[in-house]
Amino acid sequence: MPKKRSGGGLTTTQQAAKFLGVAALSGAVLAGIALPAAGALGLAAKGTVEGFDEIPSNLKTPPLSQRITILDNEGGLIATDYSRDRTVVPLKDISPYMQDAIIAIEDSRFYEHGAVDLKGILRAMNRNVQEGGAAQGASTLTQQYVKNVFVEEAGDDPEKVAEATQQTLGRKVRELKYAIQVEEELGKKKILENYLNITFFGQQAYGIEAASQRYFSKHAKDLKLEEAAMLAGLVQSPTRYDPVNDTEEATKRRNTVLLRMAAVGDISQDEAAKAIAVPVKLKVSKPNSGCITAVSGAGFFCDYVRKTVLNDPAFGKTHEERTKLWNLGGLTIRTTLSPRAQQAANEAATSKVNKGDKVAASVVQVQPGTGKILSMGQSRPYGLDQKKHQTMLNLAVSSKMGGSTYGFQVGSTFKPITAAAALEKGINPAQSYSSDWKISVPMNSYRNCAGSPVGSGNWDLQNEMESEKGAFDMTSALGKSINTYFAKLEQQAGLCETVTMAKKLGYERGDGKPVSDSHPSITLGGTESTPLGMASTYAAFANRGTFCTPIAIEAITDANGKKLEVPKSSCSRAMSEKTADTINQMLKGVVEDGTGTQAGLTDRDNAGKTGTTNDRVDAWFVGYTPNLSTAVWVGADVGKKVPMYNITIGGQYYDKVCGGCLPGPIWKTAMTGALNASETPAFNPVSVPRAKEKEEDKEKGDGRGEGNGGGNGGGNGNGKPGTSDPIGGITLPPGIIGGNDGGGRGGNGP
Repeated sequence: MPKKRSGGGLTTTQQAAKFLGVAALSGAVLAGIALPAAGALGLAAKGTVEGFDEIPSNLKTPPLSQRITILDNEGGLIATDYSRDRTVVPLKDISPYMQDAIIAIEDSRFYEHGAVDLKGILRAMNRNVQEGGAAQGASTLTQQYVKNVFVEEAGDDPEKVAEATQQTLGRKVRELKYAIQVEEELGKKKILENYLNITFFGQQAYGIEAASQRYFSKHAKDLKLEEAAMLAGLVQSPTRYDPVNDTEEATKRRNTVLLRMAAVGDISQDEAAKAIAVPVKLKVSKPNSGCITAVSGAGFFCDYVRKTVLNDPAFGKTHEERTKLWNLGGLTIRTTLSPRAQQAANEAATSKVNKGDKVAASVVQVQPGTGKILSMGQSRPYGLDQKKHQTMLNLAVSSKMGGSTYGFQVGSTFKPITAAAALEKGINPAQSYSSDWKISVPMNSYRNCAGSPVGSGNWDLQNEMESEKGAFDMTSALGKSINTYFAKLEQQAGLCETVTMAKKLGYERGDGKPVSDSHPSITLGGTESTPLGMASTYAAFANRGTFCTPIAIEAITDANGKKLEVPKSSCSRAMSEKTADTINQMLKGVVEDGTGTQAGLTDRDNAGKTGTTNDRVDAWFVGYTPNLSTAVWVGADVGKKVPMYNITIGGQYYDKVCGGCLPGPIWKTAMTGALNASETPAFNPVSVPRAKEKEEDKEKGDGRGEGNGGGNGGGNGNGKPGTSDPIGGITLPPGIIGGNDGGGRGGNGP
């Protein structure tokens, strides 16, 4: 007597009877069984079950998850990424041996029956009834294809996968229904093509092209007889017959397929015997997915591209839509990355900072006028192995795009922004201010954009060295990075105007919050930003005052070759050409005889600005030529900030790190490697008015001191550390000269 299913219910015989009964009642299923290879359903058959002729379009041409290919701006491969390693190919690009092998072992009567093989069903039921098992098996290639479509749609959701593969009568009837209509709509050849492209072959390979590449490192069209037989044998159980882990089982299964091919007449007995005599020979290609496989150290840039697709509304209204687009894959993404610039950035980032140092270096390059990101390099390699000093943290970008929480205070690299705001307001570059090396400025002399004073009391600040006192004009103050000058210049230009200019130049905090107009310390770099942000800001100076938003993607095509809309760089005028030309001329002085002489290029026009923050926890050099803008940052990337005094970095000892002596040479290496020696565009020449120097001022030092300057928070007016009072809601912590901004370390050195 046949056994009952566990938990009660119908016997195997009863289940089989019910199965056939439902099929018979539908009429359409029987019509499908009786269909000749090229037959079509009759109208009567279609109308026997309500809604039976409604077939989801994705069963005819399902959207198969494929790999994403990420290319540089010359078409070279950066990396591939996929949730399913699959490359869809047409039937003509699949070896005839493979086509015959899969039909022989999975559905030898494929071209003789309709969507359902009645003989196969009866044979399977008879066997299962005798063995007391559940009615299963005898699925045609078309039915298997339909099931695989549902599995593909389920993705990585375990519950949905279980639902798509559960052995229930309802699923079988649903599978039969769709199989009949798929046969009518597609025909045998297209079904075979789709089946071979959707099926899982083990080792993370989906579809025959990926499987052929994985096991034999060749295209599916080039598969030999014995190779095709082995792959066809995998379909029944990719784990059991995996040739990588069990060659003996894989060989037995391959030989079974070869014998079956001979039995059905696809090959001769002699051909089968010769193929059986050939040992299984693999040439395995390891799965390569994700930005961790990126070439030329471009992992951080690759991840930035991925996050652009996942975050930009251009690729979908919701994050869910954008994630689905990425997981579906099949995209070819041509990026803005320059192989030459990327190599230069990598070499520069590691030239002065070792991957195991307490601090890290970030180098990012942007093309003025286009906003194209040409490179992203770091001293620590991209990856997950902390023992190898790898990191996934992209120091060049905002937290939303994989960077640090807030970014980094930019120090004196902000000063050119204040200068631009002043020039736009009509202040002459010859404007000079005379002061001691320490000053105290009333907070109520600065007003926010609402027109209100930003605080009460005084803002105490100082220059790097006591010798930095007397009169300075805008050019000398930029060249020597004079804090007291820019505090007074901001006073005259306006705090609101300074913040507004920063926003026009795309200056953004790393956490995405708007730049605040609550404290004048912004002119000394007290507000955080990112290396990418600073490179883009300075690119506007190089572009004669027009800021362009940074972009990483030039073009995208989907699996069908259709072009997708991609975010374009948005360019807007931030200042007049005259203002930009003047800034360029003044910043040339920084690299010629100011704080950035170690960074200066000798073969072309170039300009830039150094910057450090309190206790030298951040050091910067941001500079540019007319055709390339580069930002370099050095500092602690994780954990506590590291004061860069008496420290060894890259095997070199520094008594104190400065923007010109560490980031500066890194910048020079990056620029030299990225630029073409034959292209040397010049800045637009302008004459910059200068103030007349008094004889006593000429004798007061060279002004090239590097350090954390005078802080940027509140003080008590007497400059004594450790006795600060609140000013404008800001308290000076003990031991910090000049205070800080909102609890963060001040950034105001050269």
